[in-house]
Amino acid sequence: MPVCSAVPLELTAAERHRLKKLTHGHKTPHQARQRATIVLLAARGRSNARIAAETHLHVDTVRRWRGRFAAGRVPALADRKRSGRPPTFTALQIAEVKARACQLPIESGAPLSRWSCPELAREAVTRAITDTISASTVRRWLRDDALRPWQHRSWIFIRDPNFRATAQRVLDLYARIFDGTALEEGEYVISADEKTSIQARCRCHPTLAPGQARSMRVNHTYGRGGALAYLAAYDIHRAEVFGRCEQRTGIAPFMRLVEQVMGNEPYASAKRVFFIVDNGSSHRGRSAIDRLASRFPNAVMVHTPVHASWLNQIEIFFSIVQRKVVSPNDFTDLDEVRNRLRAFEDRYNATAQPFQWRFTTTDLDDLLARLDRHTADHQEESSAALAA
Repeated sequence: MPVCSAVPLELTAAERHRLKKLTHGHKTPHQARQRATIVLLAARGRSNARIAAETHLHVDTVRRWRGRFAAGRVPALADRKRSGRPPTFTALQIAEVKARACQLPIESGAPLSRWSCPELAREAVTRAITDTISASTVRRWLRDDALRPWQHRSWIFIRDPNFRATAQRVLDLYARIFDGTALEEGEYVISADEKTSIQARCRCHPTLAPGQARSMRVNHTYGRGGALAYLAAYDIHRAEVFGRCEQRTGIAPFMRLVEQVMGNEPYASAKRVFFIVDNGSSHRGRSAIDRLASRFPNAVMVHTPVHASWLNQIEIFFSIVQRKVVSPNDFTDLDEVRNRLRAFEDRYNATAQPFQWRFTTTDLDDLLARLDRHTADHQEESSAALAA
């Protein structure tokens, strides 16, 4: 019986490049590397028998992938869809496990704070949803709907009755508006706050610089060299930072920061300087407003709403300090921390541009509307649960 001749193959430059990447890629699966090698050897005019001898594969395997490539090119080298074995679990069982994952464990009487895949698998057997099930199966089901009951996020509900009005004052100042009137030349907006407990952690072994295919290496063990507080004031329209290090936070350290700002031009002779602060103990309430006004008559303190320090732009600067100066923390002592922070201030003031703040009063109204809808839905659910 005559033997069928091998299918001749000719590759385009793009196909040859992609197949070579598959054969040499470190993360290429072994089977994909074998199939790409078969096609490359076939394109050189070699017979199936010779390819089988060189790759240590059966000649039928070589013939199969050579033929599939000739029919479908590179995409044909992937595995075809398989019917697989009949499903072990019904759609109802899958839905019940997912529904259990969307409930708090306490609602099921489980003494857990949150579900894990092994716990959900155990719960499914305990509740007679199924006779047996593995944690990996549960994990696969949850992944299909992006369910992660083992994760949690904290949030704070708005409890300031004047939240919108207070937040709008801050957002208007970012847009150079105060009490409905545009700010004039000689009026400035400062965002100020404290970053507490910056530690000096002296690593027990020197930090290693990054190299080829190697990230920076920082030793886990360290000696404590104390901690300090970093106070900063940021001119949001001029992108200029004033900072100072203190042993601790408090009214006196914060007022020293204000004096550091107001002792310089153009703020000393400015018509008005607005200080946006959160409700921390160093600058909380009416007493802080009066204290600032009595010391500097041209200074006006404006508070963000309670639990809304995310509206304060100085927090963006503090996040930059954390990423670029503090982490990874490897300082011999507090003097090195102070010197690094001062040097970074000079570097930042020489190159920085104002933040592109995009959260407006329109976005604020949308946020409050969503929260109102959420509150109404929650109240309806609570009422229905009580009625039941």
